[in-house]
Amino acid sequence: MIDPKAEGKGPATTPRTRMRARHILDNYYIGPSRTSEVLEIWAYTDRFTYCSGETVGLRVSTTAERWDFEIGRDGAEYEVVLSVADLPGLHHETPQDCSVEGCGWPVEYEFTIPPDWKPGGYLITLRARRGDDAVEEHHLILVQRGADQPAAPYVLICATGTWVAYNCWGGSNAYEGIVGPEGNEFSPVLSTQRPWTRGFCRLPQGAPRGVPETPQEPGDMVRYPYMEWAYSYGYSKKYASAGWASYERHFARWAEAQGFDFDFATQHDLERDRDLLKRHACAVFVGHDEYWSSPMRDAVDSFLEGGGRVARFAGNFLWQIRLENEGRTQVCYKYNANERDPLYGTDRAHFVTGPWDAPPVNRPGASTFAVNGLKGVYAGLGRCAGQGSGGFTIYRPRHWAFEGAHIGYGDVLGSRSRILGYEVDGLDHVIEDGLPFPTGSDGADTSIEILALSPASNTEPDFGVWGEIRYIGGEDTGFKAQSLFGDTSPESLGRAERGNGVIASWSRGAGEVFTAGTCEWVMGLSRRDWQVEQVTRTVLRKFGKIT
Repeated sequence: MIDPKAEGKGPATTPRTRMRARHILDNYYIGPSRTSEVLEIWAYTDRFTYCSGETVGLRVSTTAERWDFEIGRDGAEYEVVLSVADLPGLHHETPQDCSVEGCGWPVEYEFTIPPDWKPGGYLITLRARRGDDAVEEHHLILVQRGADQPAAPYVLICATGTWVAYNCWGGSNAYEGIVGPEGNEFSPVLSTQRPWTRGFCRLPQGAPRGVPETPQEPGDMVRYPYMEWAYSYGYSKKYASAGWASYERHFARWAEAQGFDFDFATQHDLERDRDLLKRHACAVFVGHDEYWSSPMRDAVDSFLEGGGRVARFAGNFLWQIRLENEGRTQVCYKYNANERDPLYGTDRAHFVTGPWDAPPVNRPGASTFAVNGLKGVYAGLGRCAGQGSGGFTIYRPRHWAFEGAHIGYGDVLGSRSRILGYEVDGLDHVIEDGLPFPTGSDGADTSIEILALSPASNTEPDFGVWGEIRYIGGEDTGFKAQSLFGDTSPESLGRAERGNGVIASWSRGAGEVFTAGTCEWVMGLSRRDWQVEQVTRTVLRKFGKIT
């Protein structure tokens, strides 16, 4: 019989408890086996997006003698557009630092995008077999309309800055890694020239989300179902944090089924083509768009000033990045930016890869999207607002965005589908006569209308549950306090613990912004929460009109 006293009365991170909590504490990642004895197949492409007439080079490494692949448009209905079988397989050496330097594999197969491929996400399914053993992996490309074709009213900008930051293939991402003197640090430099990790392009039906479908039960040990599932089934620890499969796919399928005509692009395309958005009436951002470069933001700001509309159903606008090496390398020093970023202390310090809201960058997200990342962040993840409503409390029900949604003052939007989380964006505000108003103390324009609010937290509370290991400790709170308030005094830490998620509306220049500052808005669409669907339709219909 186990003596509970032998393990202590409360949570404790010890070698023994760490062994038992690998699903949340270890850096388990996807990558090459580095031996021909293991059956595997992986692939990547030079770019994320292609137009009709352009050639795609598949860079493939497999330990099988022969391999096949299939390409299907991942729209409202999955449609196979190309199948190729019985290709010769070659296994290529992969550098140990491939997550930083790229894989360097040669092109093994090329195909040209035909003119009849509609815009959208195209899933590339790779298969290999050896005897009775078989393996399947996935890649994704986005197909765009050609410049000579009429643009759609809407363009969905996929959050590839965040995809790259969370991609653990090869060992390192922006959170954990195999670099540094001890081989256990995250990498501030990440390559786009490597496969997507398992779970970014396709997921099995029923794979858990970052926010559980039901609130945390009082007194129960905290759970992180998505990490438990990932560890058990061999998927990336970060599959629920980024990627086509968890976010953009849900919106794209829903929007197409609703009859909306979309083009597709990426944040990396925004960096390359500053006028990309100007061909459309409305730019749409969904899911988790945590990482942005300054040129990407410049493109959105210019679009808004010129009369464009932005519909952002996304959360966690937090880190500035830089793209280098013609976009093949993404840089973000994050928590270490003020110590390690070579631009710190120079006349280009405003490009330091730290949080947007804090020195030396001092370019709050609210000046583009009407909300700030550091004023969030966690909701529904573990014990961070774990017993919360899961939705937004409505304060301005008469706003045009809520027409037809049957929403009144004090009602909660999206609680049935758990749309609040897992990371959210907020604002400093005050309540006057029952209505929230931005204070402007966080750099937000005071003309921003706060339509709905809900609390968030940066620290999981410790209730002394025996044997428990919590994922969100005090590190984020300490970083936020130091970044925003310049110290980690008890008062600053208390302020930094608290955050909020916000739905906001704002007129900027000749343009207009609607922001639902949450990663999980797409769950309201895929789970067919009719009020969330109605708000989404209303916003898109208003913003999609050519003026």
